[in-house]
Amino acid sequence: MVSNSDSVAINFYKGDGTTDTVVRVSILRNKKEIAGLADFIESGTTKGPKCGYDGSLHFFKNDAVIKDVDFRMNDAACMHFSFVMNGKLYATKLSAAAKQFLQSVNKTSNP
Repeated sequence: MVSNSDSVAINFYKGDGTTDTVVRVSILRNKKEIAGLADFIESGTTKGPKCGYDGSLHFFKNDAVIKDVDFRMNDAACMHFSFVMNGKLYATKLSAAAKQFLQSVNKTSNP
């Protein structure tokens, strides 16, 4: 699925759960980082996303988006990835390791 992507665009929002302001965009092209991010997304399921988002992931293959994934990481009580598959909304747990990875990408990208 997304682990076959050749790049990922990560949009970081303000961090307060709203999606109206993108403050940073990071692009991943490293296959190991993309595969690691895909593994984070495929972790255990959780309750649906009712607490907002802190960013979005857009997985690309041959310059076409193959999967969009939203995430929430700045609310300890509600940390998740969410995506639509076969017309149904799914949410998976965003682990502490996933949060650390996303924070690292956010800090090392150009503003």
